[in-house]
Amino acid sequence: MKNKKIIAAVIALVGIVMIVIAAFAVNSNNTQKVEAEQRAAKVAKKAKQAAKEKKSFNAWKKPSEAKSYPDLNKHKTAYLEVSIPKQRVYVKDGKDTLYTMKAATGEKKSPTPKGNFEIQNRGDSFYNEESKEGANYWTSFKDWGVYLFHSVPTDADGKYVESEAHKLGTPSSHGCVRLTIPDAKWINSSVPDGMKVVVK
Repeated sequence: MKNKKIIAAVIALVGIVMIVIAAFAVNSNNTQKVEAEQRAAKVAKKAKQAAKEKKSFNAWKKPSEAKSYPDLNKHKTAYLEVSIPKQRVYVKDGKDTLYTMKAATGEKKSPTPKGNFEIQNRGDSFYNEESKEGANYWTSFKDWGVYLFHSVPTDADGKYVESEAHKLGTPSSHGCVRLTIPDAKWINSSVPDGMKVVVK
């Protein structure tokens, strides 16, 4: 009788141990699964961040918006508004914003002048020996070739200066309004002489 009780107790004990081991195994598997999911999420997040940084890194080569530039034939009263605080150029028609461009206006020691101006002359490219910088697709809005909309800077060989190109969105120019290459090209080729330019 005693032996039967001992055997029953051992069997019960073995059963409890087996249940504990099984529970531990399940818990361990769940923990591993959670850890694997967390690792996968981290990898996905890093990949997404890297893609975002790459996109941002090359932003100066692309139009500021995914949509098409506005058809100015349909917006006869359109004008350009430069926001120094926001570092943006807005193509506007009345109160409507037709397109928004990322820009870089003048730094503190060489600010972009504020006021009402108009589009004057334009050209394909220039190089300034004094500042050791040039640009493409320039369009003047003040003093006939002094204050311009233009692409991100180029060097003496006409190559884009990437360290300067990445400064779009911060005041970093000598007074002109820097833009992405396609944005500067669009203004140069599509905005008519005499169009109003408001800098504020």
